[in-house]
Amino acid sequence: MIPAEISALLTKVYKPSRYAGGEVNMVMKPPAPGLLRVALAFPDVYEVGMSHLGLKILYKVINEQSDFAAERVFAPWPDMGDLMRDAGLQLYGLETYTPLCQFDVVGFTLQYELSYTNILYMLDLAGIPMRASQRSESDPLIIAGGPCAFNVEPMADYFDCVALGEGEEVILELLACLKANQGAGRAEKLAALSQIEGLYVPSLYEASYNDDGSFARITGKGPLPIEKRLIKELGDSHIPIDPVVPYIDVVHDRVMLEAFRGCTRGCRFCQAGMIYRPVRETPPEVLLSAAQRAIASTGYEEVALTSLSTMDYSAIGELLPVLVESLSCQGVNVSLPSLRVDSFSVQMAAEVVKMRKSGLTLAPEAGSQRLRDVINKQVTAQDLLTALQGARQLGFKSAKLYFMIGLPTETYDDLAELVQLVEQAARILPVTVSTSSFVPKSHTPFQWEPQFSIYELEQRQSYLKSAFRRNRQVKYNYHEAGVSFFEAVFSKGDRRLGAVIEEAYRRGCKFDGWSEYFDYTKWQDAFMSAGIDPTYYANRRIPQESPLPWDHLSAGLDKGFLKREWQLALLGRPTLDCSMDLCSACGVCPGLTVMPHTVRRRQA
Repeated sequence: MIPAEISALLTKVYKPSRYAGGEVNMVMKPPAPGLLRVALAFPDVYEVGMSHLGLKILYKVINEQSDFAAERVFAPWPDMGDLMRDAGLQLYGLETYTPLCQFDVVGFTLQYELSYTNILYMLDLAGIPMRASQRSESDPLIIAGGPCAFNVEPMADYFDCVALGEGEEVILELLACLKANQGAGRAEKLAALSQIEGLYVPSLYEASYNDDGSFARITGKGPLPIEKRLIKELGDSHIPIDPVVPYIDVVHDRVMLEAFRGCTRGCRFCQAGMIYRPVRETPPEVLLSAAQRAIASTGYEEVALTSLSTMDYSAIGELLPVLVESLSCQGVNVSLPSLRVDSFSVQMAAEVVKMRKSGLTLAPEAGSQRLRDVINKQVTAQDLLTALQGARQLGFKSAKLYFMIGLPTETYDDLAELVQLVEQAARILPVTVSTSSFVPKSHTPFQWEPQFSIYELEQRQSYLKSAFRRNRQVKYNYHEAGVSFFEAVFSKGDRRLGAVIEEAYRRGCKFDGWSEYFDYTKWQDAFMSAGIDPTYYANRRIPQESPLPWDHLSAGLDKGFLKREWQLALLGRPTLDCSMDLCSACGVCPGLTVMPHTVRRRQA
């Protein structure tokens, strides 16, 4: 039963189902003595958070334990947030409507840099002090995990503990440690957590800076570096067979099956491809069984094979036909969210799109071969055109092409080749071209690189917009340059940016990843108020001999490997996929005591 004070607000907001709970497959464990309670907090709107596979997995593994309970909470859209403030209603978990301040742990997903103000927004609505140093013994522990944890320093002052890497095992170790130390004080609990591999307690460490303002080092009382955690083998226990089914449409409203984790493609701009190494595959028989059970428990009409590059799954040629056949008789579709730019991928996509009416999505990333060699995207223009020709013959009606602009060493000659390639593609199929601006990410070969200035990015967008304007076969979309700029600032930032984030929130910034709420001026004013120049972080090339704010947070990669990849990028020389060639000596497999993925012959 929804409490009356919450129910009274739901008739006044857009999409009240976001805040009502009570969904199919929801797990409700009422408060009980000895039950350790965790609020899994996603700092974005319900429809985005409910589409996140990581949240579904953690919800499953925690609730399978009799001593632990997990609930969900998402960032209320501003209409609901304002009403909650006016009514004095604190942010609550959707399962039991318990205020967040009464949980033992609140765990945030760090998926995107521009969700940072939403974390402060949610803590504020929950009545929990935002800074870790301000919390009392009665406040929950505020923890975090996700890809942005690999440079959590801009948010370090707000978290009691951060989990680095994959969370299925370490979250249970964290909760077991807290249960064993229930009578201890906050400081003692954090000291105990710091001894668990993969857990980082920022308050135990201090950042220092040189006289010129550059980052100097991280020192502290805990172990250094913090090594990431990972699951050595994927199996049935890691698949959420009966996820919560929302009553409203969400971004990815379907069963999600993880074919494998990691990627060996080695794209030099891609943080996910670096930090999720090594590759570990889920056995095909596990995926087939999981698909059937998940459909039975949810009633979904679509199953998606999700991975960084699903077509690289070694058994994809055998798995897909069987999966499609077994599900099609139940009226269930199969989807492939990620495709390689090759004919085999198109053929596999055609297997799952029986009506041949949908479009095809491919990501060449760069328009010129020179620039594709720089970023190690090992596809050619002919690969793309051949794939599109095959798609047209198979009945596809259109294609979406994703590119990046502002990549290291990019010139207008590269953009001219992008235009030429798109025009060739549009003669085959109508295309929607989307460009995003390159954002340098930690733990990649481009972590030292600057981002192009906002002006330069906007000039490139204008160039492409003008070039495509008269071609009716081409539709052009692009991401706002100012958003990408602040993403780069926080991607390469240090602890000094924590004050800026809080100031921006005080000025009204939240839902910064949403175009209708992003306010460049407020962010600019927040940086001016803090006396910090954001271009120092986004637009400065970092000397390779300089220490980095995230050096103590290890993805298992050898820094020498990243430097070699950066040098090869400048030479325009590719590094072959280690699943098809020799080991590239990235350092992950021996450093993390995981056997490297066996060399496999990909379908051609």
